Amino acid sequence: MSVRRFNQRVRRRRLRAVAPWAAAGLVLLVIALGAWVVYGTSLLGVKQVQITGLGVLTPTEVLEAAAVPTGTPLARVDPAAVRARIAALPAVARVEVTRDWPAILIIDVVERTAAAAVPEGTAFLLTDATGVAYLTVDRVPSGLPVVKLPGRPDPADPTTRAALAVLGALTPKLRGQMVALVADAPTRVRLELRNHRVVVWGDATDNETKAVVASTLLDKPGKEIDVSAPDVVTVR
Repeated sequence: MSVRRFNQRVRRRRLRAVAPWAAAGLVLLVIALGAWVVYGTSLLGVKQVQITGLGVLTPTEVLEAAAVPTGTPLARVDPAAVRARIAALPAVARVEVTRDWPAILIIDVVERTAAAAVPEGTAFLLTDATGVAYLTVDRVPSGLPVVKLPGRPDPADPTTRAALAVLGALTPKLRGQMVALVADAPTRVRLELRNHRVVVWGDATDNETKAVVASTLLDKPGKEIDVSAPDVVTVR
């Protein structure tokens, strides 16, 4: 009888010694199984992509740029990488990508806003206020100013920057009279107005002063208003 009790005590000690390891092994098994479900199967995969903010772009263009196939485990989707791919689309000003568990990828797009239409052959390039050309159209959208440049608009181009800086400083009165803003060089900007009138602007300095002076002189007779030196204005 004492031998039996001794053996029972030995077995209990062994079970107590093994129990923590068994519990730890079970926990690891559960963790491994959970990780496999999350990262290795489509049970928590992308079933829906929600896209907001589109106007110029189509959902298909954004989905192709995102390159996240349906069923991809949501945990394996890298929002930063998806964001970078979508941001490479010319029409995208900025984009946010977030995961909505268990199966939705959310893409919030902010498209560029057209500031000018730049002629290119028989078409026009829509350009934002930074000088990025992002869309080619057949005709100028209503209300959008025409900006003529010696080459393709580029944010790094001094002539592009000068033209857009002047454009941003124009008064509503000047915009209403303007047919086109022409920039042949950073220091050679002019406004072509209705009735074959011209405002010689010069470079993109003192833009606010030049705009006020030119607006004041619009009601005066003369075909050319020269505000390139706003302290010594001439009207001819």
